[in-house]
Amino acid sequence: MLYMRDSVPTSINPANVDLMKRVVPSPPPADPLTVDPQSFGQAIRAARTAAGMTMIDAAAMMGVSKQTLGDLEKATGSVGLAIALRVARELGVGVFAVQPPQREAARQALLLHAPSLEDDA
Repeated sequence: MLYMRDSVPTSINPANVDLMKRVVPSPPPADPLTVDPQSFGQAIRAARTAAGMTMIDAAAMMGVSKQTLGDLEKATGSVGLAIALRVARELGVGVFAVQPPQREAARQALLLHAPSLEDDA
């Protein structure tokens, strides 16, 4: 495994040095309809942790700061829409713009076809 130390690539043996943080999966929101920043953040965190990525690794991969990713996940701060949508896309979180007349039908269809939380256990 390589990492940068003082701008010099340095090799380490992960068996000797435990640099890997254990990522504990977070559950996704129970409802696919995201109506507030908290449920959006929960979906972002669930996707990141399901991928086994630490916050630092995910932020680096997406080109955002750890603070920005943390603000999205915790629904704090003020993150721009373009960045929020890019993070969602990079983590595979779909964001749908469904007009009010079709919203409940779309929500029910997603609930019907989504794997339940019991399937993960």
